[in-house]
Amino acid sequence: MNILVPILTLGALGLIFGIGLAVASKRLSIQIDSRFERVYGLLPGANCGACGSAGCFGFAQMLLSGKAEVSACRVSEEGVREQIAKLLGKSVEKKVRRVAVLHCNGGIKVKDRFLYRGIEDCIAANLVLGGEKCCVYGCLGFGTCAKVCPFGAIKMSDEGIPQVDRDKCRACNKCVLICPKKLFTLIPITHNIFVACNSHDAGKDTKAVCPVGCIACKLCEKACPVDAIHVIDNLAVVDYNKCTSCGECVKVCPMKTIRVRE
Repeated sequence: MNILVPILTLGALGLIFGIGLAVASKRLSIQIDSRFERVYGLLPGANCGACGSAGCFGFAQMLLSGKAEVSACRVSEEGVREQIAKLLGKSVEKKVRRVAVLHCNGGIKVKDRFLYRGIEDCIAANLVLGGEKCCVYGCLGFGTCAKVCPFGAIKMSDEGIPQVDRDKCRACNKCVLICPKKLFTLIPITHNIFVACNSHDAGKDTKAVCPVGCIACKLCEKACPVDAIHVIDNLAVVDYNKCTSCGECVKVCPMKTIRVRE
């Protein structure tokens, strides 16, 4: 009889707690959208952050909650975006694919103004008087952009400058944001002409430190049949809304600064 009371008490408590947990599990449970796994599975899984979310998991949640558009994922293929949109019952705006280009072709061609022996990182080197290169606008050559590219689309060349693989580039924008010299831009893949320079110095000053820099001669302006390139602040700038990639500016550039993307 003495042991029966505690057994009944424990049994009653167990029953009460069990009922409480069952009720709580129903009321406090989180309803998971059955489409989540399918949407998440279609995303690239790079977690690059180009969409504005912390990663693909968060972006999938934002899509299902209506807080993001499918087109915000710039690194997914167009066909994948269409699959996700169809799954969510939405339409997706078709956009011209863009790829990154580097507006510098100096590298080892540009002399150093002092000896740098610090951390081999572009951001760190830029903190030391803007870097060791005589051209303060040019690439520092430590490959920080290549290190942050989640798709392996950037490799350092033997000439000390990054090379972008257009087939691997997904326009995630990480190289654009990380470069302390702001040398990367994203241009439509339908255009092959770009200016491989970022210097705003006067022509004679640029030529004194870099054999492939823009000298603001304006020959490209005169040669362009569609008025798509102009020298602004001592630097040739291409208007891709007008450019037809005819290559006339490439032919007349005396410094070989205007290039055809490989």
